[in-house]
Amino acid sequence: MPIFTIVAGARPNFMKIAPIIHAFQKQQKSGVNLHFRLVHTGQHYDKKMSGDFFDQLNIPEPDANLGGGGGTQAEQTAAIMVAFEKELMENRPDIVLVVGDVTSTLACSIAAKKLQIDVAHVEGGIRSGDLSMPEEINRMVTDSITDHFFTTSEIANSNLRKSGIPEDRIHFVGNTMIDTLMAQMPNFRKPEGEIFENLSPGNYFVMTMHRPANVDQEQSLKAMIDAILEGTGGLPIFFPVHPRTAKNLENLGIQAPSLHMCEPLGYLEFNYLVKNAKGVITDSGGVTEETSVMNVPCVTLRDNTERAETIHLGTNELVGTDPKKLKPYLDKIMKGEWKKYQGIPLWDGKTAERIVTILIQTYS
Repeated sequence: MPIFTIVAGARPNFMKIAPIIHAFQKQQKSGVNLHFRLVHTGQHYDKKMSGDFFDQLNIPEPDANLGGGGGTQAEQTAAIMVAFEKELMENRPDIVLVVGDVTSTLACSIAAKKLQIDVAHVEGGIRSGDLSMPEEINRMVTDSITDHFFTTSEIANSNLRKSGIPEDRIHFVGNTMIDTLMAQMPNFRKPEGEIFENLSPGNYFVMTMHRPANVDQEQSLKAMIDAILEGTGGLPIFFPVHPRTAKNLENLGIQAPSLHMCEPLGYLEFNYLVKNAKGVITDSGGVTEETSVMNVPCVTLRDNTERAETIHLGTNELVGTDPKKLKPYLDKIMKGEWKKYQGIPLWDGKTAERIVTILIQTYS
């Protein structure tokens, strides 16, 4: 009987593991003899950043919570590695599945390989080329010791081939985040709260910002928000504020009638806002995938992206971090002249089924 351990730690992970868990459960119900164990590293320990996702995405309670949140990146990595090593020694699987590019992805991959346990990386092979991003380090190190790569695009496949990964370890399966998006779209719901009462579909923007390059320097953060306020023509902007950003915004005292800041939203509420928005302004990678599939205009406040397919075939444009470059893009959205989603191969809602089929074939 094959035994699988699935790792999740931070908010972006939960959307990626949910369909894999559901695909495992479907196989079990059909009579396939397998066992999987869900380990939550505790990297995100805030209820809004983590707990709500288990409820909304119908993920079972974790078999273990490692409590690895808090501290510097090094402290967090070390705490997760120590706790996950103990977990693996007590519950040894045939393979560990890690997803995405967060601290937990890196820490758990290293712990598993040192115990000579295979690692599968869901979303392997993506690259931004920007070594100032902690996520890029996580991707590179994880991929250097991974046994099986489940990829989201031909670009990721090409990156892996260039680094010498043999073809039989690269599995082009699509994007599990899109599995979740498609499955949950009928369940999207309007957020509760006074600021959302008079929501008018197609007549507001959604904004997310959390990357250090955008939020840690107060004056550049202020300049960017001023540019956003100017370019959106007084339309409401809904801004779920990441905890690290909230403090800097408070110091700056930024306020405007059209800027509505709120706490992080649940998955169903946030994507309700995105689906009905005129446009999205973000520095997140995952949001650009969701906006593309929902055909919502998206501008990314970064100088690079690890998800180039969202630019070539999706609705995303890379604006950079210079506020002066933002206005022409927002003008295009305001005039309704934005490009349309062209379809990204295998982003069809069936990725997790393909992953689980390959895993069962490989480890049975």
